[in-house]
Formats: sequence, C-alpha cells, structure tokens
Amino acid sequence: MVASKVLDSYALIAFFEDEPGADFVRSLLLKAEAGNLNLAMCVVNLGEVWYSIARAVSPTQADALIEEILAMSIEIVDAGWELTYQAATFKARGGLSYSDCYAAALGKLWQAEIVTGDREFEKLGGEIATTWDKG
Repeated sequence: MVASKVLDSYALIAFFEDEPGADFVRSLLLKAEAGNLNLAMCVVNLGEVWYSIARAVSPTQADALIEEILAMSIEIVDAGWELTYQAATFKARGGLSYSDCYAAALGKLWQAEIVTGDREFEKLGGEIATTWDKG
C-alpha cells in the first residue's frame, strides 16, 4: 500500500518560494510523480495558495502557479460535507485558521500526515500527525 500525505498551503508556498523545507517538499513531489506516494490537497488550501500569490505578486502569476500545481501528481480534494463538517469541528475548538482546519480534516479522514511547517497544527494535540523537514 502506498502511503498518503496531505499538503498544507504552507508546504507548496515554501516549495515555490524556495524557503526552508522546499527540498523536502520537492522530494515528496518526486515520490508522488514516481507513484511511490499519494499526495493530496484540499481545494480550500489550494485557494489559499492562490490568494497568497495574488496578493504578494499578481493574480496573473497566481493563475500560472495554480496551472503548474494542477499538472503535478497532487490529488485536489473538493470540500464536500464530510470534510467540511470535520473542518468545522476543528474550527469550533479554536486556535486554527479555517483553511488550516481543512488540511487537518483531510489528514484525519485519510489517516495521513499533514506536510506543513505551520506550528498551529500542534494545537490539535496530536489528533493528526504532521511532518516537516527540520533542515
């Protein structure tokens, strides 16, 4: 069975901006391309990538980046009710942004690690697993 990991927007932004953790994310993308890892991202977190780039650079650049992401070996998961309910449950507890709650919910439902350098996920008290290259 091939393992699954869920990408948070933090991971893809670090990859594209060549920030700390970029090499780790690159290695995961290569494993996914080779069929040795299932990578997924919630469409809500993909939207977070778009608006972050649109604000920092331009909507045109954000559109181009999303096209690049959609061509990668990353399954983009729609926010159906089961996923939204789990995200809302995490949000009701407080401490996490709503978009982070979607990444956490997808990780919980898929029983997969969240790939992120965002320490806010620690607020879930170990209910979901996270992974990040510490450099």
